Amino acid sequence: MKEKTVLDKIKESVKYIRSRIKSSPKTALICGSGLGNIKNIIKKETIVSYSKIPHFKQSTVEGHTGEMIVGKFNSKDIILLNGRVHYYEGYSMQEVSYPVRVLKELGVETLIITCAVGAINKKYNPGDVVVIEDHINFMGNNPLIGKHYDEFGDRFPDMTNIYDKKVINKILKTAKNNKISVHKGVYFAVSGPSYETPAEINAYRKLGGDVVGMSLVPEAIVANQIGIKTVALTYVSNKASGLSKKSLTHEEVLRTGKKASVSMEKIITIFIKEL
Repeated sequence: MKEKTVLDKIKESVKYIRSRIKSSPKTALICGSGLGNIKNIIKKETIVSYSKIPHFKQSTVEGHTGEMIVGKFNSKDIILLNGRVHYYEGYSMQEVSYPVRVLKELGVETLIITCAVGAINKKYNPGDVVVIEDHINFMGNNPLIGKHYDEFGDRFPDMTNIYDKKVINKILKTAKNNKISVHKGVYFAVSGPSYETPAEINAYRKLGGDVVGMSLVPEAIVANQIGIKTVALTYVSNKASGLSKKSLTHEEVLRTGKKASVSMEKIITIFIKEL
């Protein structure tokens, strides 16, 4: 039996999802750790577990429910991915970024990616919102490695404007008009799952990182390649190693996420209204 290509798998995923939904959303949102409550902004029509979607992987991390919610927000159709899988869970980069390729085939044109980050920049504090303007991929891998298909776009995509500058400026303006404090920074991507050492954080700061995290970048790289307009909104869950006397724990990430989700929800709500 001929082995299925990733194109075959995408078609099967899309076929199943289309059999469950009635709309064709142009906007999608990926919810990171502790941000599951953002789903409350959506008037739900359909909820599909990742376990039911052909070729979707299930997250093993607390705070990542693993469900696709399709519904409406302010009369606009939207897809929300409540949770993600990570490279550190043992999944390949292609598996981690696979849902983004499916979103493209479903007709998505704008993607909002959210996640928790540790603050490298000493001016950032837990609960702060940071819109990502650029990233440094230090994960030791890239989701575009391997067999290339022309349907995906360029084999060697330009990464200059991976995070849409017009969208970033619109979000900063939106936040300012609504008196929400938002930073603009560079995301330093690492593989995890262990947190960083103080020496590593010092090195990442010297290399230009403002925040550090274990996700976002594989999804953003693929979205850029296939032509989806991308914005990345993150929240500071903790100060990075060496900047606080507190021990770093995933429980702290989830607790801070519940608080930060209020500001994140406000920004996302206003942003989607203006799309």
